[in-house]
Amino acid sequence: MKWSERRERFRAVLGGKSCVYPGSVFDPISARIAEEVGFEIGMFAGSVASMTVLGAPDLIVLTLSEFADQAGRICRASSIPLMVDADHGYGNALNVQRTVEELEIAGISGMSIEDTVLPYAHRSGGKTALLSVEEGIGKMKAALAGRVDKSLSIFGRTSALAVTGLDDCIARVKAYDAAGVDAIFLVGGTEKSDLEAVAAETELPIMLGGLPESLRDADWLASLGVRICLTGHQPFAASVQATYNTLKALRDGTAPADLQGVASGELMKRVTRDADYARWTREFLEG
Repeated sequence: MKWSERRERFRAVLGGKSCVYPGSVFDPISARIAEEVGFEIGMFAGSVASMTVLGAPDLIVLTLSEFADQAGRICRASSIPLMVDADHGYGNALNVQRTVEELEIAGISGMSIEDTVLPYAHRSGGKTALLSVEEGIGKMKAALAGRVDKSLSIFGRTSALAVTGLDDCIARVKAYDAAGVDAIFLVGGTEKSDLEAVAAETELPIMLGGLPESLRDADWLASLGVRICLTGHQPFAASVQATYNTLKALRDGTAPADLQGVASGELMKRVTRDADYARWTREFLEG
C-alpha cells in the first residue's frame, strides 16, 4: 500500500489555501463511496468507531486494537487519505506512543490526540475536564516520538474553548505548537471572535469540530488557516436508519422487490469492485 503517497496528499490539503469538509466514513464501502464522489479526505471518528465496532455510545470503551483494525480495513479498501480521531491515545503518554505506532501501520494519513480527561467516568460533577497543559504536552511529544513516517500528520486536539475558555485555549495551542505537532484540532468553538483570536496565535493548520452551521463559511474559515472542518457524521446515522427501515419493512411483510432505497445491483458491483475481482479470477484462476 502506498501510505506515504496518500499522506502527502493529506499534507497538501493542510498546506493549501482552502477549507475542506471531509467525508465521514466508518467501513470499507463508505470510504470507497466518499472517494468516488470526490471527497479529498475521509474522517473516521472515535464516536463512529464505537458505534460501528461495538454498537455502543461514545464512552471510550473501544480498545486501541479494535479501532486500529477498523481503520486498517478502511485504508486497505480505499486510497482516500484517512484522518482519525484517536481520542486520548487510549491511556497515558506511553499508550499514546503505542497508539501512533499501531495507527501508522494501519495506513492512516492523520490523527488527533486530545487533552480531555478520559474515559468520561472521570468527569467532575458531570462536566468535561481537561488534562493539565504539562500532561497534554507530554502526550503530544509521545505521539511525535511514536511516528516513523514523517509524512503522517499529528494533530493536537483540545476542547478548551468550550471547557476552560479562550485564554486557556490559546495557551494550549501555543504549547502544542511548540511541542511540534503538525496541526491543531479545536472542538467546541462557537464564537467568531474566539476562533479569530486563536487563529491569530498560531501559523499551524487548523481543524474544527462542533462548529455551528452559521460559522461554516468556507472562505472565512480558510482565511483563518482552517483547512479541515467537520460537519458531523450523518452517513453512519443514515445507514442505521436505512437498515432499520428495510428490516422493519421486511418484517412487516413488504416484498423485497417493493423495498425503497435499496442500492442497485450496478452500484453494489461498483463499490465492491466486482470488475476487479472478475479480472483477477480470469487471470489467476482460469490460467
